[in-house]
Amino acid sequence: MTTGAVAAGGVWADVVGQEAAIEELTAAVAATHGDPGVPAAAMTHAWLFTGPPGSGRSTAAKAFAAALQCADRGCGECTHCRTVLHGTHADVRTVVPEGLTISVKEMRAVVQLASRRPATARRQIVLIEDADRLTESAANALLKAVEEPPPYTVFLLCAPSTHPEDVSVTIRSRCRVLNLRTPSVPAIAEVLARRDGVDPETATWAASVSGGHVGRARRLARDGDAREQRARILAVPGALRSLGDVFAESGELLEAAKAEARSMADGRDATEIEELKVALGAGGTGKGAAGAARGSVGAVRELERRQKSRATRTERDVLDRALIDLSGFYRDVIVRAVGARVPLTNPDLTADVDTAASRFGATGALRRLDAVLACREAIELNVKPQIAVEALMTVLAGIGEPAR
Repeated sequence: MTTGAVAAGGVWADVVGQEAAIEELTAAVAATHGDPGVPAAAMTHAWLFTGPPGSGRSTAAKAFAAALQCADRGCGECTHCRTVLHGTHADVRTVVPEGLTISVKEMRAVVQLASRRPATARRQIVLIEDADRLTESAANALLKAVEEPPPYTVFLLCAPSTHPEDVSVTIRSRCRVLNLRTPSVPAIAEVLARRDGVDPETATWAASVSGGHVGRARRLARDGDAREQRARILAVPGALRSLGDVFAESGELLEAAKAEARSMADGRDATEIEELKVALGAGGTGKGAAGAARGSVGAVRELERRQKSRATRTERDVLDRALIDLSGFYRDVIVRAVGARVPLTNPDLTADVDTAASRFGATGALRRLDAVLACREAIELNVKPQIAVEALMTVLAGIGEPAR
């Protein structure tokens, strides 16, 4: 199979709008097979996938991992390809942070496993999603492995290009950086229609309002609750008229985030704890059962701590999604206020955008956009969400703002 044939399909089919990146990655795969005319330097042991949110960093990294393990360079059909893409391959370790950070304990365990010889495939591959969440100690543990990797181990790190400095400079300097771009609306719409069976009209709408975020577009196209949530968030600018509205809208936004976190945790947390207790001997009888039960207390508490961290991360992610929607709205207001001839992020809300532009103009919209971005940053810096969101809503309501 030729490199170009694989790039047109196989494991690369869901890497949306990243032709240049696919070309570089398929060249790296070709180098591992010793293809004539392809320099060995096209492949390296450590890669850093960067790009804006929704550009498909982890999707591209998984496709690359599958192509490296596949004898046919990423056919998409063999056992290696299917198990890598589904996260069950024995020689591909995927780290997906569920909490606020990736701990040094977790990273040491992964690095230790990655140092072993591959069991079923050509390589051991470590894929770290959201590598910007590595703690300093975890980054140091990873650095040692990246500096002196076994010859059969490949590290694939993913991090948003909006915060590349969150990945330590020493790790970045030892990786080949692959920059992904924001996919186009037609490219996103095509993959929604082809892979997810979304009708063309809905696919185009979802792609046009997703801000280039493939996962967001898919969710909007397939999930009615996601569409309702977006509509509610984008109604906030028109609903803020008084100080009372500030607290009401803040409360609703925060409660929605907590409710989504609870819905994801319901059943899952209890099941995890029960499974852990059983694995540690809970419910057993006979000699040693009481001691096993006492010894399980610490492990259960550690699991509960991780579950709490996961819930906090979920709440923050829901809030951040809402803030991204708001930032897109105020960006559109600026566009309309200055008469720029560029597409709107929310083309279905042109009337609302025009109303806002007439109310507070480009200067007022820029002030509000700055406040949205400051709120995102404050929450990332562990400012209490209630305080950050209420401060934001005060600015959005124009309280204390000079009259136009």
